[in-house]
Amino acid sequence: MAKKNDGNCCEKFKTMIGGQALIEGIMMRGPEKDSVVVRTKDGLKVDVKPRKVHKKGSFCTWPLIRGVVGFFDSQVTGVKALMQSADLAPEEYQEEPSKFDAWLEKKLGNEKFQKALIGIAVALGLCMSIGLFFLLPMVIGSFFDQWIDSLLLLNLVEGLIRMVIFAAYMILVSRMGEMKRVFAYHGAEHKTIRCYEAGLPLTVENVRKMTRKHPRCGTSFLLVVMLLSILLFSVASTVLLELVPALAAMQGSLWYRVIMIVYKLALLPVVVAFAYEINRFVGRHDNWFTRILTGPGMWFQNFTTNEPDDSMIEVGIAAVEAVLPEKEGDDRW
Repeated sequence: MAKKNDGNCCEKFKTMIGGQALIEGIMMRGPEKDSVVVRTKDGLKVDVKPRKVHKKGSFCTWPLIRGVVGFFDSQVTGVKALMQSADLAPEEYQEEPSKFDAWLEKKLGNEKFQKALIGIAVALGLCMSIGLFFLLPMVIGSFFDQWIDSLLLLNLVEGLIRMVIFAAYMILVSRMGEMKRVFAYHGAEHKTIRCYEAGLPLTVENVRKMTRKHPRCGTSFLLVVMLLSILLFSVASTVLLELVPALAAMQGSLWYRVIMIVYKLALLPVVVAFAYEINRFVGRHDNWFTRILTGPGMWFQNFTTNEPDDSMIEVGIAAVEAVLPEKEGDDRW
């Protein structure tokens, strides 16, 4: 029997298909293929490529390991798709290459330049995310150790600072004019997947009726990472102080703060790994507990998604149809 979800969607099964919004387009990832669909001045441009799939039982598919591998793979794939959409998008959405880009392409050649650009973009994106949402809250939170003795309370303060920065960032970005269309394509992506999971024909009319919020969105994953970091950092910090008593005696000093910040940054892959497993569990179940876990992420989608127009929905439909598996049900979550 189908389960009600969000009041306007009847989910019959959960798919692993998902993607991200691009510049005038959508990237969609299926179990076997990836698609990039962009609306150009000449109509829809659809590019489909086979997806690299790790063999079942291989090291990259082990629990906890698969989360870190999947995270970095999605970052690289996402940047590639974003660059591709920027090249295909109408001229008004394109930017002139900088002098540095032109020099780098001349020195490396087009193929090497593209790989270098992807590597730089991924590295910069990760550094900005870690710096803004983790390093900055850690630095600010560390100064509270002169008043707070409890590691749990200290990490709660740090987590609160992190959530405030994240919320402020998302709200500010959602108000940028150029991002409103990107977020509308994000909404089209969600609505199309909702329609597909409801077992309805993928038509503009059917997709339009769906909610633009989805519990398995990347926004929910990011929030799980941030909330989980509070618990894991608290436990890990307690264990470290138990193992290294000399460090506890340094509490409140500059070196203590630096050591704890570096220690927590080193634990980020562990946080991502556990967050992935939680997200995987939530994706396969629908009950009061999983709805609580996805609730904050669903609320945040009020800022990261907008209602799409019919042309955007057409892009979402084309992107999903391009990655559907040959055998029905092979994309079940």
